Amino acid sequence: MNFEATAGGALRIDGRATAKDVLVRLTTEVSSLVAEGARPGLAVVLVGGDPASAIYVRHKIRACDRTGIRSVAHVLSAATTREALLALIDTLNDDDEIDGILVQLPLPPQFDSDEVIARVRPDKDVDGFALRNLGALAAGRPGLVACTPAGVMEMLRRYYAQTGGDLSGKHAVVIGRSVTVGKPMALLLLEANCTVTVCHSRTPDTAAHSRRADVIVAAAGRAKLVKADWVKSGAVVIDVGIHRQEDGTLCGDVDYLPVTHVAAGISPVPGGVGPMTIAMLLDNTLRAYRARRGAAS
Repeated sequence: MNFEATAGGALRIDGRATAKDVLVRLTTEVSSLVAEGARPGLAVVLVGGDPASAIYVRHKIRACDRTGIRSVAHVLSAATTREALLALIDTLNDDDEIDGILVQLPLPPQFDSDEVIARVRPDKDVDGFALRNLGALAAGRPGLVACTPAGVMEMLRRYYAQTGGDLSGKHAVVIGRSVTVGKPMALLLLEANCTVTVCHSRTPDTAAHSRRADVIVAAAGRAKLVKADWVKSGAVVIDVGIHRQEDGTLCGDVDYLPVTHVAAGISPVPGGVGPMTIAMLLDNTLRAYRARRGAAS
């Protein structure tokens, strides 16, 4: 995959193209399993009628169809009880044909998301949110890794491989400390031998930290937070955020066009991290299948 230059000069780190490569690989691997009479299975649970969540679930099911992974969707009403949802998860935990379970977030307000996530068996936790998987990541041990940070790492690895650089030894700044993105992102960068700074809403001067970074991962949930003067010349910027602006267009946590004049590489919104999150979800499903059956990953 070749990286194209943006209008500002930075190389565009294309998540769609990278995700396509990952899905092609998964399709080949799943086809081999199907030929042997086996097929990995993913169960997706959607509770309530949140439109964005419904769209995400459709995208995930389509990706399963493309790769040959069997998908089962359980769409529940917002009136579903806690007991009914936990019982469904217990059933999926015990179903040997289901290798991965994804409970689409956010859940309706009557549910305790932590309780629901904890109910998913860690070896089927393809979101990578279970405490055992987060603990394994912190300890540098094998486990299922949160999909968005895993996708960011795949993008960074490919960027540095194709530009002749090396992620090892870089100073990385992660803006955001969520359990779903910021914290696992920082741990993955540490595993890649980066020096990592995590900034958050209580950091006194995030811009000062950002200006020293070789790699910036913006996952703060604030539209166009990272300005051009936050980025040193030649830095690599990955934008995890996605926001709908008043004119209906989408933007990320990075002020994209001005930053393209400063950065060496940058991921777009849309077309950046989003497609990679889905690709890594399916990669986790295949990993879970193999781990549960004692096969090499």
